[in-house]
Amino acid sequence: MNSKERVLAAAERKRTDRPPTSLYGTPEAMERLRKYMGVATDADVMDELDIDLRWVGAPFIGPQERSTGTLEGEGTDFWGCRYRKAENEFNTYFEFDYHPLAEALTVDDVENHDWPSAAWWDYSKLPASIAAQNRVEPRAIIYFAGGAFESPWYIRGMENFLMDLYENPEIVEAICTHVVDFYTERTRRALAAAQGGIDIINSGGDIGSQHTMLLDPDLWRKHIKPFSSRLIAPYKEMGLKTFYHSCGAIVPVIDDLIEMGLDILDPIQPKAAGMDPENIFAKFGDRLSFHGAIDEHELLPHATADEVYAATTHVIDTLGKNGGYIVAPAHAVQGDTPPENVVAIYKAVQDYRWR
Repeated sequence: MNSKERVLAAAERKRTDRPPTSLYGTPEAMERLRKYMGVATDADVMDELDIDLRWVGAPFIGPQERSTGTLEGEGTDFWGCRYRKAENEFNTYFEFDYHPLAEALTVDDVENHDWPSAAWWDYSKLPASIAAQNRVEPRAIIYFAGGAFESPWYIRGMENFLMDLYENPEIVEAICTHVVDFYTERTRRALAAAQGGIDIINSGGDIGSQHTMLLDPDLWRKHIKPFSSRLIAPYKEMGLKTFYHSCGAIVPVIDDLIEMGLDILDPIQPKAAGMDPENIFAKFGDRLSFHGAIDEHELLPHATADEVYAATTHVIDTLGKNGGYIVAPAHAVQGDTPPENVVAIYKAVQDYRWR
């Protein structure tokens, strides 16, 4: 069984030769891993660890003044949001400095925004990017189709957007419509260019905090769910697997996500209320597969490698009982995580025997 088959089987809750794997980390964390493993590139890290799930994207070729990757550098992104650097001793992050629709008062203000074009990406490069990920063996290729909650609030500002849900729902609808129309067209072009090389469509955006959802579940169902569904249901109908990311405590809407056609839920943040693997599997394990769940909050930065190995084995025992689990950290590995702890996750996977 190869990597691609392993992930796609897990999405259907089928046991495989070993649990499938995934990994992503901050630039600082990946640099530490490269040095620790004695390899030259992030791709070498992924291949050395035999990571099964791989993300691809098309390069940006749009206006230079809108070229900063979202949350990836100082400058302005394709939405018109601006970011500034924020550093600590372990990582460099980028925080919002400007929301282009923060001052919008009407739907006309939304319509008059300088919205991005799907033509700002070079989709012709996708086949080569996919081939590079498949250089050792066929991998499961995942593409980000966008989000219907985070991107809108990035553009509007979170406080404004949350208030709009109550006071100006027409502004919410106008922003979400533009965002999802854009993401739908960009994904359509990517799938066409990839010529069958994309296996999984990723959508999402954080709708949970550590203790509860960021917004009332019924408010989410009324105003956000219809747009989120547009980034899941059509791809499920095409025969692609679907993947949704949200940090935090989102148990109240997981049934809704399943109804929309979700196959894989990420990241199963185990310290968030109700998101521990035992509870999540008991409630949803017969209808949903899972990605993540190896705690990045306390375990990975502070435990020993042996403790990480043991914890990984326990999570596989819990979430992987029916095969529906892709082993990964519960979020991007941070720069304060010892690289030996990351390696311990994947050593536990290689050693795992189904019980």
